[in-house]
Amino acid sequence: MKMNIPSQYRLVFDENLEDLNGWGAYLVHVKTGARIALIKNEDLNKVFYIGFRTPPKNSTGVAHIIEHSVLCGSKNFPAKDPFIELAKGSLNTFLNAMTYSDRTVYPIASQNEQDFKNLMHVYLDAVFYPNIYQRKEIFGQEAWHYDLENENDELLINGVVYNEMKGAFSSPEQQLFRLNQNSLFPDTPYGVESGGDPEFIPELSYEEFLDFHRTYYHPSNSYIFLYGDMDFEERLIWLDKEYLSQFEYLKVDSEIPMQKGFENLREVEEFYSLGEGDNPKENTYLSLNIAIGDSKNKELSLAFQILEYVLFEAPGAPVKQALLDKAIGKDIFSQFNNEYLQPVLSIVAKNSDEDKKQEFLNTISDTLKKLVEEGLNEKSLQAAINFYEFRYREADFGRYPKGLIYGLRVLSSWLYDDDLPFQNLKDTEIYDFLKKQIKTGYFEKLIKDYIINNNHAALVVLKPLAGLNKIRDDKMKEKLAAYKESLSKEELRNIINETKSLRKYQETPSTKEELETIPLLTRQDIEPNPQPIYNEENEVDGIRLVHHDIFTNEIAYFRLLFDIRDIPTELIPYMSLLSLVLGYMDTDNYSYLEYSNEVNIHTGGIYTNVISFSLKDNTKEFLPKFEIGSKVMYDKIPQSFRLIEEMLYHTQLKDYKRLKEIIDEVKSRMQMRFQSSGHTVAVNRAMSYYSEHAMFKELTEGISFYEFLEEITENYGQMKDTIISRLKDLMEMIFVKNKLMVSVTADSTGYKLFLKDFSAFIGGLKKEASERLLSSYDKRPLKPKSLNEGFKAAMQVQYVARAGNYFKAGYKYTGALKVLRMILSYDYLWNNVRVKGGAYGCMCSFSGVDGDVYFTSYRDPNLKETNQVYEDIPKFLESFTADERDITKNIIGTISTLDTPLTPQAKGSRSLSILLSGLTYEDLKREREEIINVSQDDIRALSGLIRAVLDEGHICVIGNESKVEENRDMFSQVKNLMK
Repeated sequence: MKMNIPSQYRLVFDENLEDLNGWGAYLVHVKTGARIALIKNEDLNKVFYIGFRTPPKNSTGVAHIIEHSVLCGSKNFPAKDPFIELAKGSLNTFLNAMTYSDRTVYPIASQNEQDFKNLMHVYLDAVFYPNIYQRKEIFGQEAWHYDLENENDELLINGVVYNEMKGAFSSPEQQLFRLNQNSLFPDTPYGVESGGDPEFIPELSYEEFLDFHRTYYHPSNSYIFLYGDMDFEERLIWLDKEYLSQFEYLKVDSEIPMQKGFENLREVEEFYSLGEGDNPKENTYLSLNIAIGDSKNKELSLAFQILEYVLFEAPGAPVKQALLDKAIGKDIFSQFNNEYLQPVLSIVAKNSDEDKKQEFLNTISDTLKKLVEEGLNEKSLQAAINFYEFRYREADFGRYPKGLIYGLRVLSSWLYDDDLPFQNLKDTEIYDFLKKQIKTGYFEKLIKDYIINNNHAALVVLKPLAGLNKIRDDKMKEKLAAYKESLSKEELRNIINETKSLRKYQETPSTKEELETIPLLTRQDIEPNPQPIYNEENEVDGIRLVHHDIFTNEIAYFRLLFDIRDIPTELIPYMSLLSLVLGYMDTDNYSYLEYSNEVNIHTGGIYTNVISFSLKDNTKEFLPKFEIGSKVMYDKIPQSFRLIEEMLYHTQLKDYKRLKEIIDEVKSRMQMRFQSSGHTVAVNRAMSYYSEHAMFKELTEGISFYEFLEEITENYGQMKDTIISRLKDLMEMIFVKNKLMVSVTADSTGYKLFLKDFSAFIGGLKKEASERLLSSYDKRPLKPKSLNEGFKAAMQVQYVARAGNYFKAGYKYTGALKVLRMILSYDYLWNNVRVKGGAYGCMCSFSGVDGDVYFTSYRDPNLKETNQVYEDIPKFLESFTADERDITKNIIGTISTLDTPLTPQAKGSRSLSILLSGLTYEDLKREREEIINVSQDDIRALSGLIRAVLDEGHICVIGNESKVEENRDMFSQVKNLMK
């Protein structure tokens, strides 16, 4: 697999990478010293990135702001937003940029060779020759700017990164994770906030911003990565000719220093904002953070990944359980971050109190000392090693290209040692080593040396303060008012002129000539056929089996799907709770820790879930399922069924204490979700105003389910027996033979092995549920009701959602709606909600199955302004104009979203969804043809459909308490999101 190395580069070393079935080489560019890592294998999904070591000196977020800004036009590609042009007009399988605490990375991926070359060209031009030096407006837009249109207006601060980080800092967990890292490394770049603290972002000057780019964005400070099946020699010659050869060597001081350890435990206290009316009791976070050696020690790093799971994360993990038993927190979780020079282990007690901090520390210390003295559970170690090794060998990263994840792993060792680019791609040999250490005291010694006897540790206490956001907002308003008052007439005019100049820049589109510099594929480059569907339907003993015949490297992915359409409405939230309880309570033969160990030793996981499928052309009905799934090596299929049977037939539900622990943890994790994914929560809530299907999702995973958890938490003493009784009834109602269908993703060999054990499994199922039991509950139908709610939360930003259904308005689906999604997301909404409005994100969707539509914003400083942007969509569409190039660009971007490479598991899942929704390959083919042939008139014709959806008037907002109150007249109801 080796190749010729062009003379402009020096080969440092090369080696076989057995775990990746490939060959790796580390080169240095002779003239500039740029570092290049190559991985050659047969993966058609090619990956490139260029990264820079970018250590921040303060918390103004300059590294993050540069990451945004360089993608706003460059020398050879002067259009204002090449990133968006590429998102619309390329067949990329990944396109983004990332800021870490010590590095900034610009990755792209594509399966199309010309597209891949185009993406490389635009990204390299962006990082080396950005327009930030010529257009100060880019800094104002992406970082921060004073906003003042008239002399008598209130002076404001706005900016995309400024608002993004206001949103990030609204989440107490995000605030905590930042404090965890900062507390351990006060003297290094890890002691400040590379993303930017909203309090300090406005301190960043334009000149400091430019100086940061001049200092670090040079080939001599770069890390370049190429992966996949490509002509590496051609790419290297092009890279030198077009970019690297244009620079001279520059000595860049970007080395990341080691933080010296502490003599004693360091303690840090901070506050986070609590919502109106929330009780501060049991709302404190306690977090113990420990620096664990050096990330260059791969063996140590992987061993601690195992230990973190064994000690703190697995169900029944001993330290976690000890903290729960002493009621130190209602949710205990941990994090081992080994992406940086000095890895960090964090143990967090959520829903605690400050006066428990000493008990928190003592419990951790005492439990660990006891474990070292008595020895760790050998099965727990074996299970954890198998859990991580299975994931490593499976290499299923969902929608992310394999090469991207491998490339990021490369950088997490390469950044600190030029000789170690491929260190993190050789885990198999380390897993083999760790398995041999289970009975030797090796893991116990690590606990003693790196946790118990390690003073490089910090206790973070994050305390609630009611109304802190309002205090901060008022303080900022006073500060800005005082600053405005101090300005002369001329200085005020300057700010007004700068505001108008920025508005003009934002409202002036790139010229046709500028846009045409961005390379574009043609419609002929598009594959005419959709991705294949893998469905072979069979029947075994009256049960419907769907086999997805796909090569899976001897892993079987199977899903047992029980029809739950007849489950009474009052039991729907209990059904979701049941899915979160099964597998996490004792059974007749195992404690829940022992059960978890058995699952991880023998399988890649067993999970339960409540899911649902929309039905083609149907706005009323949907298909809900209770899913039990597993992924398992072919030879372990019998063990997987044995463990599922143990869960279904032998779970001991009547354990009051354990059940309460699970409910508290689920409630805690939902609170985190509200902060991190408020846009999806608001969208589904808005859809539930008119959709039975969305109402079902509300009751199983939305705000309604959270309210259910609040009720049973507050009344647990009186309700616990009722809860258990209903969970038991549900098990009898759901897990019966006549409700079961099965999906199996495996090759023919795996499918035959699955059938062999499946027959025995179904023999243990009852034939059908008791009609008497089903009829003993209220079977009232789901009745949507338009509520139009504003939910107040301790946030500094909003999530603004509108939803509706075009089928109900009499419209039919066309593939043009997929193109419209691209046009709105990356043109109209992007320009108005993000660029002008300052929101971090904006999204929309048009379902071709059930007709649902939504528009939503993410980390948005605005509320009514964003809603007005939605209201004006029909007007935008009525006058929509696009030439052939513009239409082609949006068509290609649309196809890119449909043709994302899929893992074997994802191929099976997609195929099943298509089948259960009632779609056919002909439907997909017709949709694709409609997309490829869409015209300007087709897009204009959709204005009526959008107007009809908006006229339904369904709106839901989750956001800042003051902002929601200010706009109370937009809602039928205003309420607190959480008690």
